[in-house]
Amino acid sequence: MGQPGSLSWQLANEQQTEAAGAVLADRLAPFTEPLLLGLTGPLGAGKTTLARGLLKALGVSGRIKSPTYALIEPYETTGGPVHHLDLYRIEEPGELEFLGLPDFLDEPGLVLVEWPEKAPLLMKRLDYRIALDYSGEQRTLSITGSGKAASRMLASLPASFST
Repeated sequence: MGQPGSLSWQLANEQQTEAAGAVLADRLAPFTEPLLLGLTGPLGAGKTTLARGLLKALGVSGRIKSPTYALIEPYETTGGPVHHLDLYRIEEPGELEFLGLPDFLDEPGLVLVEWPEKAPLLMKRLDYRIALDYSGEQRTLSITGSGKAASRMLASLPASFST
């Protein structure tokens, strides 16, 4: 990820994690180009919660769940198409071919990937990496982006998070 920019937020609880997703949706949409965002961190760190906040802010209503078993959930949003992937159950990167990833990876839209480290080729292509960690309810969200557009977007975010 050349020319990285980064930002780190302390989030007090699940509600702030979801609200952080909404802030990111506001900065990233509309999706006029392909955008690949990876969510990393241990189980329970808030990856799906952040994705839920982002998707709700983009107008998705109803239940938003982790695609742990389906592996992929497509959404039509106010910002454009979003494909939410959860690669936790992927054993080998070759399994990704069956998801049809090439069909939407280069199309305008957001591809939101939980556990991108399971697919090294995806990790190399990430526009943004969001790492989440936690201690009790307290979460730390760190965003790293590559390129000038990512640096501008990250610079537009507040240095600390508050709702």
